Amino acid sequence: MLISCASKPPTFQQGPDAEVTFDGLVRIDNTVFKRVWADPDADLSRYTKIRPYRAEIEFRAVKGAAGSASHNSSKNEFPIADNDREKIVAIISEVFMEEISQNRRFALVEESGADTLVLAVSLLDIVSRVPPERSGRGNIYISTVGEITIVLELKDSQSGETLLRAAERRAVEPAGSRGMMSSSVTNQSELRRLARRWGTRIRVGLDSL
Repeated sequence: MLISCASKPPTFQQGPDAEVTFDGLVRIDNTVFKRVWADPDADLSRYTKIRPYRAEIEFRAVKGAAGSASHNSSKNEFPIADNDREKIVAIISEVFMEEISQNRRFALVEESGADTLVLAVSLLDIVSRVPPERSGRGNIYISTVGEITIVLELKDSQSGETLLRAAERRAVEPAGSRGMMSSSVTNQSELRRLARRWGTRIRVGLDSL
């Protein structure tokens, strides 16, 4: 799951310096995601089904959200309105499910079983780099929409034991090298593009698991 790398094969760290998580997972080097840990003794070949679990979402608390224009102009973190938070959750959930449902390795189910894995997704420390829209202020060009930490876990659906965990932090950036004009339409488009890229990597990982 998300561990293949074009240059070198994925390899478990070994020896006294091997990175081991609090729940006994061992770090794997040469992976697509920046950090991947897994249970070296887990037999994943016996699983044929996946039960997606509702994603957990966490937004960064932004201090000093209110203030003058000059104060806000020096900031690079901005609050996310409640309705925009709902859109973020809806967009990412929709795109992820579209991609995961197209995998060729596992059937998607709603019940636990001996041959079923739970796929849990957490989106953590979500922060916006987009200033609040102000009428009459002119266009605002930005190079980064925001940042998200994504954590993926594969668990045995009956015991709840975590067999694999992947994590990385990503910026939501516009395509190309130039900044783009900030608007609700363009920002949602970039978020959807990033979610599609992540979802595709998850699907490819599931197919090769």
